[in-house]
Amino acid sequence: MRRLLKRLRDHGDDRGVSMLEFAGFLPILLVIGMAAIQLGLVGYGINQAGSGARAAARVASQDGDGAAAGTASVSGWLDPEPEVAKGAETTTATVIVHVPSVIPLFGGGWDVQRSATMPNDNDDD
Repeated sequence: MRRLLKRLRDHGDDRGVSMLEFAGFLPILLVIGMAAIQLGLVGYGINQAGSGARAAARVASQDGDGAAAGTASVSGWLDPEPEVAKGAETTTATVIVHVPSVIPLFGGGWDVQRSATMPNDNDDD
């Protein structure tokens, strides 16, 4: 009988220790998960900024409203800021998007910028 009680106590202690180890490791897992989500958001912001810059440059090179096209092609929650500069031969558009931070310790987020250049549409052909 004593052996059985000792064996039950030993197994109970092991379970308690493993639960304590898991509880100590859980915050690290949560931070790693949030960091992965943050990297995904930054990658998404880079993709959206590039798409907005290409759309803005394409529309502006054809004498359209490039800033409106750049804003329309980016998700609104990224708060896009398009800038279009039309030259004699090419049009360059730059879009800055604001990626929010999901980890509270890292401040207010990041600004991501992408540019695109398109040749101007010449109707002289």
